[in-house]
Amino acid sequence: MRTRRAAVLAAVTVTATALVAGCGGSVSSSGSTHTKNLVLIPGVANEPFYISMQCGAQDEAKTLGYTLDTQAPTQFDASLQTPIVTGVIASKPGAILIAPTHATAMVAPIKQAKDAGIKVIEVDTALDDTSIALSSISSDNVKGGQLAAQTLSKLVGGKGSVLVINTKAGTSTTDQRAQGFENELKQNDPGMTSLGVQYNNNEAAQAASIVTATLAAHPDLAGIFATNLSSAEGAATGLRNAGKLGQVKVVGFDASPTQIQDLKQGTVQALIAQNPAAIGKDGVDQAAAALEGKPVTRNISTDMIAITQDNMASNEQYFYKSKC
Repeated sequence: MRTRRAAVLAAVTVTATALVAGCGGSVSSSGSTHTKNLVLIPGVANEPFYISMQCGAQDEAKTLGYTLDTQAPTQFDASLQTPIVTGVIASKPGAILIAPTHATAMVAPIKQAKDAGIKVIEVDTALDDTSIALSSISSDNVKGGQLAAQTLSKLVGGKGSVLVINTKAGTSTTDQRAQGFENELKQNDPGMTSLGVQYNNNEAAQAASIVTATLAAHPDLAGIFATNLSSAEGAATGLRNAGKLGQVKVVGFDASPTQIQDLKQGTVQALIAQNPAAIGKDGVDQAAAALEGKPVTRNISTDMIAITQDNMASNEQYFYKSKC
């Protein structure tokens, strides 16, 4: 694992190059504030979810007559995102659209942007301090978890034991998905038994081990809800090793190209897809409204959908992109 100093240096040098190829935009460094210039700071570079968000933001910015630059850290880490925010503040754009990588650690640098007169719009994730951003746009992850439970219930016939594999404890978005899933089972699926939530520390190999151990203790395991990509990949590996792939149903979250391929091949049976392009579009709309003195909506939730092999063809607009 790289040292903190090396990580910070890497974050400073990584800009839109990794994420914005073909989707340009610029921010002037002349020292004055340019209200037609926007900067998107996603949670991490090269992730299809954030690339799709950028594409939606880029298209909307062009439509509204704004420029959009994108700068992203190499990892979802506050120590890597902070120097990017600091550098962007110096360039004085009209607004920043940001997915905070930590609900509290990113408060100070983002507040500095606000104090510098830059409009702040949160996209995907949010700070605990609600006084900084003018608007926050995200998926309703609790509802996403509920949708996952409803989908898995249909896949297993409303009966059997089911397991939730989560990433790291304390990750707000995935914890909300797990919460929504568990609540839905308790309230509306009496025929299904929850085996609880286990954490894989965002490691696919650990998720595979969790599945192996769970099958040994509960050979009647009927389904798994994997709250993120590594959880789904690891779950599939564990089931494949046990000869249970396809027998134990898996519902994953998000719709990256890899996940869509897994769905086509039957590695997973359903995906709960967000709409990151809409999050990006709405973020630009709110930034433009703030800069133009128009009303701004404080909280906006975007829709999600359950994708299966049966409805894939009609829901391609929800597939995440690897480039704009």
